[in-house]
Amino acid sequence: MKNISVIVADDVEGIQDLVGHWLTAAGHVVMCVSTGQAATQLLKHCHFDLVITDIIMPDGDGLELILELKQASPEVRILAISGGGRHMQATDCLKMAKNLGAHAVLLKPFNRDQLSAAVEQVCPRDESDAVEPRN
Repeated sequence: MKNISVIVADDVEGIQDLVGHWLTAAGHVVMCVSTGQAATQLLKHCHFDLVITDIIMPDGDGLELILELKQASPEVRILAISGGGRHMQATDCLKMAKNLGAHAVLLKPFNRDQLSAAVEQVCPRDESDAVEPRN
């Protein structure tokens, strides 16, 4: 897999750390944030190939982030992750994310191999399938 730049948006620091570690070990450049709003701010100033976003976060959820990305940065690939929440099942969260434009979804908990497979699905090795970066 080619090296890519990734934002991980999840309000659970342990998930940020683990996903960030796995992706960094695979050679990717990773920035972790705890809100969808923080991810949006980063995207205004830097290019990222992939956004991995949790769906349920307290300050700007992943669904809002997906909608913003589809309008402002349609070339950015999106992987939605969720373990559900107090009022929503994880499968419902992920179905909504997919319907809003996430390129792939991943149910929590997941392991390194499942994450790698999802990242490969979203950002394939074949350059002809890759999205052109913005300038």
